[in-house]
Amino acid sequence: MTGIRLSAGALAALLIPTSAAAQQPGLSGYYLNVGTHVAESLLGSAGASDVQRLRVMWNASPGPFRLDAAYEHTLTLRQAGTSVGAQLFTATGTETGGDWLPLDGEIESSDRMLWRHRVDRLNVRVDLGANADLIVGRQPVSWATTLFLTPADPFSPFDPADPFREYRAGVDAARLRVYRGAFTQFEVVARIGARESVTVLGRVSSNVGGWDLGTWGGVVHDTPGAAAFLSGSVGLWALRAEAAVREDGSSVALRGAVGMDRTFAVAGRDLYLVVEVQRDGFGATSPAGLLEAAGSRAFSQGEMQVLGREVGAVQLSYTLHPLVSASGLVLGNFRDGSFVASPGVNWSVSESVAVRVGAYFGVGEGVMVDGGDVGLGSEFGALPRVVFGSLNWFF
Repeated sequence: MTGIRLSAGALAALLIPTSAAAQQPGLSGYYLNVGTHVAESLLGSAGASDVQRLRVMWNASPGPFRLDAAYEHTLTLRQAGTSVGAQLFTATGTETGGDWLPLDGEIESSDRMLWRHRVDRLNVRVDLGANADLIVGRQPVSWATTLFLTPADPFSPFDPADPFREYRAGVDAARLRVYRGAFTQFEVVARIGARESVTVLGRVSSNVGGWDLGTWGGVVHDTPGAAAFLSGSVGLWALRAEAAVREDGSSVALRGAVGMDRTFAVAGRDLYLVVEVQRDGFGATSPAGLLEAAGSRAFSQGEMQVLGREVGAVQLSYTLHPLVSASGLVLGNFRDGSFVASPGVNWSVSESVAVRVGAYFGVGEGVMVDGGDVGLGSEFGALPRVVFGSLNWFF
């Protein structure tokens, strides 16, 4: 009952109008329905699931303030005993992102159903003159430069293989931004995490000779950290790079990623290519260290997107028709030779509705069982085969 009362209260808070003097509030929404089927594997039996995600968004601008809120429900229906792979990526919409404020939780849970909710945005922005603003509350903060593998994003990086990246998870923070000219920005973000860990970072970015570049530094989850980043173009290629230095126990971890992307004309259609490589000092150097990496503090804090030390990603997207495109993503571990591949087809039914079908399958050594010991033979080889179909609706 507590979860239901919080659910009703949060929804009511989104719908309460501002004063008559305020501007007309904006109300919009997003609905996602994903049906999946997962093949049998050592992780579980074969089965199907359906995930439905409903998001209501509200904003208003009374005077010098801007109010922003978003509230989500995620309902997962599944066959009993189905592998967790059947809910691939789709149950994360209402999962906690290391939050301080208790604005999420389970409403109902059983072998066949999981119903969760989350207030994903709840913040106020105050204009501090023409060149500065302050945002306080749950909000998205992205400091990523590369597109898939983003080791220098200390807040809420996406899963690089997630096909549903419409909204970045909000974090509980205060954010001060100061703009100096058209291209230079200073900002400070202070965040309290779920275990009352503190993150306080300062960042400066600018444009020099056509290149966007910058740096940040401070404390990330109670430990020192710093990073640098740049993006620009070399000929027809866009180049992106970011690198971070983080304390890892008694040592220092170096984390970095480089990516290039470009659009080609092939048979009169656009082919978009992205290539990225990452070296992460937090990652495992061999399959024997994968489970240890999965249990590390960096992974539990959401700083790691993958488990391996050296990882690469390649994405292709080709326009088959003005409303239809085909895509393919390969995410691989260079150390153990495993990878996950995901082909898919997207159809823009209308301006607000899109349909997608796709699959995921892992290649490499699977789960290894030695007596009573269970381990991973590779990072991606144990992933079961998954097929899915989805419908996105913005309203």
